[in-house]
Amino acid sequence: MSLAQLRSQMTRRKPLGEIEEESAPADERLARSLGLWQLTAIGVGGIIGAGIFTLAGAVAHSVTGPSVLISFLIAGVASGAAALCYAEFAGMVPKAGSAYTYGYVSLGEIAGWFIGWDLLLEYIAVAAVVAIGVSGYFKFLLEGVDITLPDWMMGASGTGEGHVIDVFAVLFCLGTAWLLSRGIRSVGRFETVAVGIKVALVVLIIVLGVFHIDSSNYTPYFPFGAGAVWTGAATVFFAVFGYDAMSTAAEESTDGKKHLPKAIIYSLAIAMVLYVLATLVLTGMQKYTEISPTSGFSTAFESVGQPGVANIIAVGAIVGIVTVVLTFMLGVTRVWFAMSRDGLLPEWFAKTHPVRKVPTRVTWIVGIGSALMAGLLDITVVAELTNIGILMAFIVVSVAVIVLRRTRPDEPREFRLPFMPVVPLIGIGFSVYLIWSLPWETWARFAAWLIVGLIVYFGYSRTHSKLERTGSAAPAGPKISEGQ
Repeated sequence: MSLAQLRSQMTRRKPLGEIEEESAPADERLARSLGLWQLTAIGVGGIIGAGIFTLAGAVAHSVTGPSVLISFLIAGVASGAAALCYAEFAGMVPKAGSAYTYGYVSLGEIAGWFIGWDLLLEYIAVAAVVAIGVSGYFKFLLEGVDITLPDWMMGASGTGEGHVIDVFAVLFCLGTAWLLSRGIRSVGRFETVAVGIKVALVVLIIVLGVFHIDSSNYTPYFPFGAGAVWTGAATVFFAVFGYDAMSTAAEESTDGKKHLPKAIIYSLAIAMVLYVLATLVLTGMQKYTEISPTSGFSTAFESVGQPGVANIIAVGAIVGIVTVVLTFMLGVTRVWFAMSRDGLLPEWFAKTHPVRKVPTRVTWIVGIGSALMAGLLDITVVAELTNIGILMAFIVVSVAVIVLRRTRPDEPREFRLPFMPVVPLIGIGFSVYLIWSLPWETWARFAAWLIVGLIVYFGYSRTHSKLERTGSAAPAGPKISEGQ
């Protein structure tokens, strides 16, 4: 094969008409049942969780101190710019796959492949790190009722004396996979109820915690130096996305073009307000050196003589954090489903359940994979791994939205992000800076995964792609309308 042919394969783009659900066989279609508020609930469910209940305390304790609030704001600005890019794409391409599909349509097959391959690992890792956070609160509850379990089952090796595997985190992942396999209607109902409980809990924490704030706990505000807030932002970044995983459920929305852009913006706005207030309360209630890295708010309320509130928080945190595991497992299964339906991975994975219309095969593979990761790895290692991949996805989506504005300026858009191209360039700039703040070990792990992806692409995906078999790739040049 000549270099010109190889380049043509790698840069071929998927036409918008080729991603319509109606073109897929009946056993590769998803059921539509999610409305605006169910989508918003899934988005909020994916954003609010371990970020408030676990990671905020862990980062405040060992990375930033009280200035963790600034870390969340920095991450929120970067995420907000990317959210607007996702909103524009969601209004144009309401299909399963999210950033993978957006990249495939606008930048070409190799870009779509890499972002899809990236998200397979990152979303599984997010589900794992959040499951570890749930486990921390579950252990807090057991300690409160004097139940002692063997050390070997209380955490991954290296996280404590005698620890071998985090059994609770493993069970949470497998239980979430079971729920996802029951069908998207069941998932939507569960998310709506659970997110309502979670938001009510966070509001309760803020209202009660305000009365126990000691301003002296905010001093020193930058105990690890002002530059630490950027490292903190890179670490907590996975806590301020989730709308991207929600957008992978586009084909299961009753009106994706109208509902998805609104759900993306609503979910991030709600989450950021709650994050800012909650971190302000947490670091005001307790000295950063005393904040628990695993059950921050429960131990904070316990420290001010409110053990009853601490137990309520632990129970609510378990319910709330489970919704994050659910959202990201939903996301990774839909990305995997979309890549398989396009032929870039074996189409065996794209088959849906004949009754429930969900991809049960990949759901259980993802459940087992995330369970192994959650049971055997430390929370900080997994959190850093998730962030570099999602930041890469944000860069691709931000670049893609600029490209598509140029190549398809007249394509109907339910939502048009303002201040083009300033907003996507802000998202790109923040994302690059945050990636640069991550430790080199994270880069090495990410590079190893991408190398594996290259081998899979050139060994399988390039020749099995549906575009290769049908020859239906979109032309490379600018296009004004779908009919041209």
